[in-house]
Amino acid sequence: MEEGRKADAPAFGFPAPVRPGVTRVGWIGIGVMGGAMARHLLEAGYAVTVYARAPAKAESLVAAGASLTDSPAAVAAAADVVFTVVGNPGDVRAVVLDPATGALGGLHPGGVLVDCTSSSPSLAREIAAAASAAGCYAVDAPVSGGDVGARDGTLAIFAGGDEAVVTWLAPLFAHLGRATHMGAPGSGQSSKIANQIAAAGAVVGLGESVAFANAAGLDAPVFLDAVSKGAAGSRVMDIFGDRMLRREFTSGGSVRSFVKDLGMALEIADGGEEANVLPGAALYRQMFSAMVANGDGDMCLQGLITVIERLNGIGI
Repeated sequence: MEEGRKADAPAFGFPAPVRPGVTRVGWIGIGVMGGAMARHLLEAGYAVTVYARAPAKAESLVAAGASLTDSPAAVAAAADVVFTVVGNPGDVRAVVLDPATGALGGLHPGGVLVDCTSSSPSLAREIAAAASAAGCYAVDAPVSGGDVGARDGTLAIFAGGDEAVVTWLAPLFAHLGRATHMGAPGSGQSSKIANQIAAAGAVVGLGESVAFANAAGLDAPVFLDAVSKGAAGSRVMDIFGDRMLRREFTSGGSVRSFVKDLGMALEIADGGEEANVLPGAALYRQMFSAMVANGDGDMCLQGLITVIERLNGIGI
């Protein structure tokens, strides 16, 4: 029955033009990032169908006009493009490839899966192959920019997969941020892992500089404002600097996810897929893991300064 339904389904997916009011969007994962991203597409006029393991998280989207379903497969059956923004590679595998409830099982031929989760390059390649075998398409498109970028629609989007499909998705990506085609399936995830290594170093540097400025008796807000205008200024400083000064440690995504991303970098390096020696990433992962060990795993990245303070005997 499922096969017959798919065969008879109208081809609204790739390569039919993406248009508000015509192209149907599915969204799986309504967390810190996903909720804001889905709202942008809803406000742009796209019909959006959502699935969330905790349905209460979708209440504001439903109130704004989204439809709520009870499984990833049901989302895909009602969509031409399905976005996933979930926690980790295991979650991605479950919501996409589960034979009973996964999104790929419900997607019509020509449909497109877009995974915005920070996940595994090898899993992205596996999903792309499975989608191709089903007459569908898959793009790994993890994002960078944090909750601010998701809210403002200014995310950096690293897209791996068929370049023609990535180009086709441009009208949707435009409401979320700036998309760049990075190469073959898996290259989007490799790009995000490399991005996380760079971001980790910037956050560690920011935390140490603020801790040093405080210990030196400097006016920390004045210091950070001055530094931000020079070579040390960065997007990381713009997003996390003021939060660090205000000790607002809960805004943004959980540091547990960041530890997961750095762990993937080290696992891939150990396996020989990419660069084999990543001493900085190993050190950064240790420092962020210390937050988790200290009971602060639900804090965001700016909470890293608490680790530096503990190392210096401050606040203990």
